[in-house]
Amino acid sequence: MPQGALQANVATNPSLARAPLTVDASGNLLTGSGSLSKLNQTGTFLVKGSAGRICKINVVGGTAAALVVNDVATTGGVATANIVASLTSAQAAVGTTIPLDFPCLAGIVVQAGTAVVAVSFD
Repeated sequence: MPQGALQANVATNPSLARAPLTVDASGNLLTGSGSLSKLNQTGTFLVKGSAGRICKINVVGGTAAALVVNDVATTGGVATANIVASLTSAQAAVGTTIPLDFPCLAGIVVQAGTAVVAVSFD
């Protein structure tokens, strides 16, 4: 028998209390809250040296540059094999917010080039 859509998506939070799941404006499930941040970063920098989730990147200044996000624990380990997101300079223009919400198993490194970015992560 077909079922209709659930009235509300419910899960448990870290305290095991029931809580609604978070969705974006399009109704897509978001699992990262972006509770931590790195502000005014440029060049290649380490966001987190262990497993985590990259949530959003805001391009706040500098010159538009290609942005690359790697799943790796050190800036020295950056390689094509561990890229999780790659954006052109047109996609990463100043004033752009890039929603990623992507899990990284080893760590999070962002290559921002000459752009100035703010990164939210968990």
